[in-house]
Amino acid sequence: MEEKIIAAVIAAVKELFGIEATAAQIQIQKTKKEFEGDITVVTFPFVKAARRSPEQVGEAIGRYLVEHEPCVAKFNTIKGFLNLSINGSQWIGTLNAIDAAPRFGLKAPAPDAPLMMIEYSSPNTNKPLHLGHIRNNLLGYSISRIQEANGWRVVKTNIVNDRGIHICKSMLAWQKYGGGETPESSGMKGDHLVGKYYVEFDKHYKEEIKRLMADGMTEEEAKKRAPLMLEAQEMLRRWELGDPDVRALWQTMNSWVYAGFDETYRRLGVSFDKIYYESQTYLEGKEKVEEGLRKGVFYRRPDNSVWADLTQDGLDEKLLLRSDGTSVYMTQDIGTAKIRYQDYPIDKMVYVVGNEQNYHFQVLSILLDRLGFKWGKELVHFSYGMVELPEGKMKSREGTVVDADDLMDEMEQTAYDMSMELGKLGGCSDGEVREISRMVGLGALKYFILKVDPKKNMTFNPKESSDFNGNTGPFIQYTNARINSIMRRAADEGFTISPAGETVEMTDKERSLIQAVAKFPDIVRQAGDEYSPALIANYVYDLVKEYNQYYQATPILKEENRDVKNLRLLISRNVGRVITSGMNLLGIEMPERM
Repeated sequence: MEEKIIAAVIAAVKELFGIEATAAQIQIQKTKKEFEGDITVVTFPFVKAARRSPEQVGEAIGRYLVEHEPCVAKFNTIKGFLNLSINGSQWIGTLNAIDAAPRFGLKAPAPDAPLMMIEYSSPNTNKPLHLGHIRNNLLGYSISRIQEANGWRVVKTNIVNDRGIHICKSMLAWQKYGGGETPESSGMKGDHLVGKYYVEFDKHYKEEIKRLMADGMTEEEAKKRAPLMLEAQEMLRRWELGDPDVRALWQTMNSWVYAGFDETYRRLGVSFDKIYYESQTYLEGKEKVEEGLRKGVFYRRPDNSVWADLTQDGLDEKLLLRSDGTSVYMTQDIGTAKIRYQDYPIDKMVYVVGNEQNYHFQVLSILLDRLGFKWGKELVHFSYGMVELPEGKMKSREGTVVDADDLMDEMEQTAYDMSMELGKLGGCSDGEVREISRMVGLGALKYFILKVDPKKNMTFNPKESSDFNGNTGPFIQYTNARINSIMRRAADEGFTISPAGETVEMTDKERSLIQAVAKFPDIVRQAGDEYSPALIANYVYDLVKEYNQYYQATPILKEENRDVKNLRLLISRNVGRVITSGMNLLGIEMPERM
């Protein structure tokens, strides 16, 4: 519908005012509720060239559209806004076309479509996944689905930080204080067990610092000379040299963590096509830096360290290899990029990483471009804000993070308790209630996180997220379940839904609902352009809110006129389809009943 209007407005301004307009110049929006009309055209962009007032421009374009575009029934002009009323038959045609499109609003990637690689999760193997990881994973997975719906071929990747001093801290603490404890002997998930010893290291390390400071050292000296830290650094050195005992312990403890991660990812409903490990990429990065050194892209200082001079790009100088030849994070990312480019013909690379790494990815983009990666200059750092709790920030070392598994347990139990309290699942077995509660609990968690503008910091409130009213996942799921119930009851009555007749009478709310449903492809496209699941989430909520108002005020199954009843069921079915498609793009499951 909007494409027709845009084309007609382009023709109008050319014929009326001699203006050669483009589609990008035509501003279209839904008419505000206080004015008559369905679609509003903003006329201000043409006022100067037309040498007329906004009202005169609107009147002229309005008359042209009524005469030349069959879908426009009438118009009115309010200052620089041309409000158009669309013929009812056009909305009926739009609804029938939507109903006939199995994947309405969603493109299917062609075999030769451009390839987008999206990296998300990026955990360390010294601790379990926490609330911050949940936001990262949900954003990354949703963006992957949205980009696929926009016609991209997508490869979902994860880079695991499985080497470094932080890993050695957990390993050393387990050696000293673990007593041979394993996931099997303790009954703990492997990632939780390893995380327990990361916290244990920090506790003993702080005690050593206090003792050394009591003996007269400064805090800075004590941190450097604490025996535990020196032992951890020695363990890292032995790992770098390939010490078989250190490597064996490292592999064992990492295997515990990976098993735990896999379980958490499965529960969260996210997945990856390829997982990379920094232990396998950092040497590749060193080679690529050496290559850049030979080509004059980088330079070596007298102390043997290697640097990139970025001053011509308005930045500073960036260390790539330390004087002892060891790598930094930037080097590892270059190595990972090299391997990925060998594995896949990447057209666009997207890194889903928090906004504290903005500078890092600004530098990485420049370095990859200088090293010859065709997508380097245009890499996308999907920079998102931090997630906090009402009590404040989380700290891994102090064990004050919100564990992902514990949070999912809490959300599912909350949904179960609410279902039992409301008594809406009578006749279901406890197993069925538990499964519905799982979908509702995780839907509440996912929606609450994804509805927020990704660029903003957010505070996660478990209780608020589970509310069955307002802008929440359960509210949307419940409305969809209500539509499913309507469809089942219509089928039980033997009512077969068919394409709506062009002459059937429509209410203003029905026209508005069809218009809202028709907007879905534009929202999907915009969400892809802006990498914003929040656009999908809030569009679905607005659609659900409008449908609920319609449902409360309009008889559907009790409507006696068969054609009107058919129209209302057709609208309901397609509202439900779009709700389900939108929530699917967010990775949220939709229960059949609630």
